[in-house]
Amino acid sequence: MKTKNNIKKLLKQYNIRPNKVLGQNFLIDEGVVDQMVKAAEISSEDVVLEVGPGLGALTRKIAQKAKKVIAVEKDKKVAEILKEILGDLDNVEIVVGDILKIMGAAPAAGAAPIISAPYKVVANIPYYLTSHLVRKLLESDNPPRTIIFLMQREVARRICASPPKMTLLSVSVQIYSRPELLYDVPKQSFWPKPKVDSAVVKISDIRKPKDIDMKKFFRLVKAGFSRPRKQLANNLSEKLKINKEEIKKALIELGLDVQIRAERLTIEDWIGLLHINF
Repeated sequence: MKTKNNIKKLLKQYNIRPNKVLGQNFLIDEGVVDQMVKAAEISSEDVVLEVGPGLGALTRKIAQKAKKVIAVEKDKKVAEILKEILGDLDNVEIVVGDILKIMGAAPAAGAAPIISAPYKVVANIPYYLTSHLVRKLLESDNPPRTIIFLMQREVARRICASPPKMTLLSVSVQIYSRPELLYDVPKQSFWPKPKVDSAVVKISDIRKPKDIDMKKFFRLVKAGFSRPRKQLANNLSEKLKINKEEIKKALIELGLDVQIRAERLTIEDWIGLLHINF
């Protein structure tokens, strides 16, 4: 595990500075790394995807347990250092590129997708990428079995929220899975030190919802959260052009207060609303 001084020396050697745009905050707390690997319950048969591996502190620990690690690094210079640092590991594949573009693109003719086998995701994820990548993974045709993300604490709390503090993000994650906030990670665990604290989230029980039109589901939910401080009936009526009295009847049928706000609905409540024909 590299210390702050080791990282500084290595970056200086390659004439590289941490890239703020890419959210490069290198993890220097070995205890956090060990806890993340433990939470992922990695076996010798597991394929693990790591996003933003940086200088490989987490990568090496994962590789000691997994069958294979696919590490996707956007920064070409950092990827070159990583290839040198991890050159002794034959079960690590380093892919240079933007994970969102890689996952969104169809494989070239004759080429295999980046991951085709069942896999897990473990990553110290750049803050700017969090919500986009979580949604991308959960909605993909081949979602992971488990996700362990070190992310901005505020976002972690939103993902794991429950009524009356639900958000569009928490609904978007919880319709596909069960997220759990495992523990907080202080700023001092990184170099350079970020402005905010972080947290580790475990996302498990990942599945494709059955008998749900996801396009209609998210149309409904986005309308409901369009003005979070307003009553749900008002938002749905305005955005979906539905008679407000019909919406109130549906809420009563589901045992909900007609003045309820979107933040107070459970996933089951949203599904119930979806299945009622207004």
